[in-house]
Amino acid sequence: MSQSPGRKQENHKISRELFVLTYGALVAQLCKDYEKDEDVNTCLDRMGYGIGVRLIDDFLAHSAVKKCRSYSETADIIAQVAFKTYLGVTPSVSCSSAAGNEFSLILDKNPLVDFVEELPAERASLCYCNLLCGVIRGALEMVHLAAEVTFLQDRLKGDAVTEIGITFLRKPEDGKHKR
Repeated sequence: MSQSPGRKQENHKISRELFVLTYGALVAQLCKDYEKDEDVNTCLDRMGYGIGVRLIDDFLAHSAVKKCRSYSETADIIAQVAFKTYLGVTPSVSCSSAAGNEFSLILDKNPLVDFVEELPAERASLCYCNLLCGVIRGALEMVHLAAEVTFLQDRLKGDAVTEIGITFLRKPEDGKHKR
């Protein structure tokens, strides 16, 4: 699209509150559409995967991140650059395996749950923020890093923190890492 000269380009960022409320409405609608929490979790993961597949291009274009040489470096980039850029938080990273392929992203504050006090008792197995797991998995897959991404702890379920586990599925020598 062409832009008339002298006209400022519009910034299309939405407010954080609007995003969080819209996400809450999405989860609420999915809970109405699906009886089983597992179906809602799967749907959120699938939606997140589609977002991650597309979001990685924006991330690589705007972040000026160099090629990662290890899983540890990749986990740090996800926490320090991606989460900070898109959610405004920086999780801490811990490696949880001797092989160096399992990491945890620990969020003291999860912006997606700003307006959620607790999950209803009948939705105890709902992974409210499962979209994040899909986003991470989809983005990693697009840079040729197969990973399993799951919630290990969730504040909405009474845990002290929110913890997302990332397990890279190939050995580092199996293939070259891209960005």
